[in-house]
Amino acid sequence: MARYSRCFVIVAILLTCITACGLPGSSGKNASSENTGNTVSAAPAGSSSAPPPITTCPADLSKFSGCYTPYRFQLAYGLRSLLDKGYTGKGQTIIDIVSFGSPTLQKDMDVFSQQFGLPQTTIQVISPLNVKEYDPRGDKPGWASETTLDVQIIHAIAPDAKIVVLQSPVAETEGTIGLPEFRQLEQYVIDHKLGNIVSQSWGASELTLQDSASQQELKLWNDLFQNGTIRHGITYFSSSGDAGATDYADLDGKQLAQVQTTSFAPDSPWVTSVGGTTLLQKNGTFTERGWSGSGGGFSKFYQTPDYQKSLPASTQQQFNNRRGVPDVSAAADPYTGLAFYQAGAWSVAGGTSASAPLWSGIAAIANQVAGHPLGFINPALYKLAASGTYAQDFRDVTVGDNSNPAARVKGFPAAQGWDPITGLGSPNAEKLIPDLIKAA
Repeated sequence: MARYSRCFVIVAILLTCITACGLPGSSGKNASSENTGNTVSAAPAGSSSAPPPITTCPADLSKFSGCYTPYRFQLAYGLRSLLDKGYTGKGQTIIDIVSFGSPTLQKDMDVFSQQFGLPQTTIQVISPLNVKEYDPRGDKPGWASETTLDVQIIHAIAPDAKIVVLQSPVAETEGTIGLPEFRQLEQYVIDHKLGNIVSQSWGASELTLQDSASQQELKLWNDLFQNGTIRHGITYFSSSGDAGATDYADLDGKQLAQVQTTSFAPDSPWVTSVGGTTLLQKNGTFTERGWSGSGGGFSKFYQTPDYQKSLPASTQQQFNNRRGVPDVSAAADPYTGLAFYQAGAWSVAGGTSASAPLWSGIAAIANQVAGHPLGFINPALYKLAASGTYAQDFRDVTVGDNSNPAARVKGFPAAQGWDPITGLGSPNAEKLIPDLIKAA
């Protein structure tokens, strides 16, 4: 599948192969064991709505050591104590924006929930656009995988949150192709008050959006995001990409650029951009390193937002008054991913299309704890990064690099504090959420 749907799938029957729903040349290599991170210990399951401690993946994935269950993901990101107290995303709605959706979505979700002891849930699917279908590349199967992965990760993190899939009949690819239709879906969220969290696992290279028509389209998106965050309390999450420090240079999505670049919508100052890590566990300790495919860098379109100007001067030197991507990160390496089920088969999936919905689930729990939508969280995230609670709120990832050898593009190294591969790091939700609420 083309690169805009940012997922990688490792099918159980073909463990040595990756079906990339992202891009040729993206690295899914198993990372080395040198990592950095905080120790996370298991907590007992107590809430009736929380899943039981199922730590073993389905038998089809038994030979794949990098497979994670929802329970292990919850442990890794500090969610167990919150789930045990009943903070499960109940009363919150997360909207997933996709092309085409999946014809087996509900059946797949039912199997996934039953396998891991999660509450059964009904996915609301809405197709509000009265436009002709456009799928010149035959990308529906890839979008089906993308949609399934998105909703199952959301459900694994926030098991009682409502999930709405808004689907377009037009394939989103490079340039503005599919963007006007997606923008209509985003406006539909606002007009119909569907919810306060939007997950976006797609993107278009900035290199394909440089003409005047593209810039006008992005202006409309900027106004929409600003209106959604400030006036309607919506939190937008967007995957940072799977080509490391570069992206495609052409509208056909066949030629990786040999220069550093990033993509829209994760480059938008009004979006929380989510990068990727490799998640490892040994002797009860979870550690992470920057995933080599994690999209990251600096935008040519947007200046450094005020909230990123609070970063240390030594970090600021690399910005040159540009918007830095990503803001945060979570597990994205397809060799250390969540088990998910689609159309009769268990797979392990990753890509930053996995980390963005993971953060969406965390936001749902945060809104439930707060008792109100937190809306635009970026200023609060960076406020915490400059505070004394940063070390407990985030797992600061300091190992890894997102260079892309296939495109001969040198990337960025992970470093202390913010970096252009993992942002501020990955969440420790039990500490981050109460501190985020105070900061917001």
